[in-house]
Amino acid sequence: MSTDVLTVHAATNPAHTTWVIQPQGSLQGRTTIPGDKSISHRALMLGALASGKTTIQGLLLGEDPRSTANCFRALGAQISELNSEQVQIQGIGLGQLQEPTGVLDAGNSGTTLRLMLGILASHPDRVFTVTGDTSLCSRPMARVVTPLQQMGAQIWGRQSDTLAPLAIRGQHLQPIHYHSPIASAQVKSCLMFAGLMTVGQTTITEPALSRDHSERMFAAFGADIAVDPDTYSVTVTGPAQLQGQAIVVPGDISSAAFWLVAAAIVPGSDVWIKNVGVNPTRTGVLDILEQMGAEMTLANPRTVAGEPVADIHIRHSQLQSTVISGAVIPRLIDEIPILAVAALFAKGVTVIRDAAELRVKESDRLTAMATQLQKMGAQITEQPDGLEIQGNASLKGAAVDSFGDHRVGMSLAIAALKATGITTIHRAQAAAISYPNFVSTLQQLWQS
Repeated sequence: MSTDVLTVHAATNPAHTTWVIQPQGSLQGRTTIPGDKSISHRALMLGALASGKTTIQGLLLGEDPRSTANCFRALGAQISELNSEQVQIQGIGLGQLQEPTGVLDAGNSGTTLRLMLGILASHPDRVFTVTGDTSLCSRPMARVVTPLQQMGAQIWGRQSDTLAPLAIRGQHLQPIHYHSPIASAQVKSCLMFAGLMTVGQTTITEPALSRDHSERMFAAFGADIAVDPDTYSVTVTGPAQLQGQAIVVPGDISSAAFWLVAAAIVPGSDVWIKNVGVNPTRTGVLDILEQMGAEMTLANPRTVAGEPVADIHIRHSQLQSTVISGAVIPRLIDEIPILAVAALFAKGVTVIRDAAELRVKESDRLTAMATQLQKMGAQITEQPDGLEIQGNASLKGAAVDSFGDHRVGMSLAIAALKATGITTIHRAQAAAISYPNFVSTLQQLWQS
């Protein structure tokens, strides 16, 4: 087994890591993946808000969950040192958050900031200030601030309260029925958290189904919640009483997606990925790969702490082009960058539509993927809400940039496995946000 496929340079400044990839071989073997990022965030938050002790096994050790843990420590929760074996939380109790002495820093984590706003806005008589890094302070917050203000929240920030840093004065909020214009688990979850402290029924209706980790975990912690799958609605009845729980975090399907695509496009590859969360609100990537003809099977299906889990086996196969649009988009929004890589090696033209949300992620992911893959020789046409991708590509190594976006950087690394020559990926340190051991996993699976 070779480790020559990828080298990492951080000689003068560890904050600016470069990956250099020159592949000759295939991916073989079995691997596990980091814990699900969405579930990790919610477990930390609900554990901090609950009464009693919460334990978390399999927590993602990326930078984003660390930001969540640090914020809730500052709010008074006792959270042990983060590790994947077991994190212990002594919750402070719903409504008992302390007013912090400093600014709460969400780092690069949109989930931390947006979900936390619902919690902070509903804790009366306390003042909070939240911020993030340069990228997060440019991301839109109106999607959660506007409905919170409709509930009576007092929130101030830059550009008419739409950008962080944001200041919050907690209030006794009023319940509303909010019809969200977008299918967003962050919007839904923010208002669900606000509903925990709000007397009455807070209902959120979406235009399509978004991931439902919050619904599952709220119920596990004892919240009074009702889900209407026919109207894509969820109702939280408050005030709630939350009790600490034992949580097991499954592997993150968004991280598994990199190896699914890598094995599908690199000849001779044969990979097993163990303990992957296969929540149906997150498995759009599996549906699309199946549509494209990937040779993939799910084995040992089971339920772990309320979440469906399976092992996934995938081999190299000839992929076919497809159309990715409509209701499936919220179920694979984070996987579109790596699916764009899969499309490069499919037969025909793949079209991605209805994905304008990618323009307000950690980077403009549509522009980032189009421009960087074009440097490698890809034929991609950028559209306002998606991409058109010509398949059967012949890529050549090039110097590319992650734009400081973890999913862009890792997607470019997988594309480099099918390029001739050397590919250099700058600002690759962003991978640590969601997948700190991406490099070691690639080296583990690669056989030359």
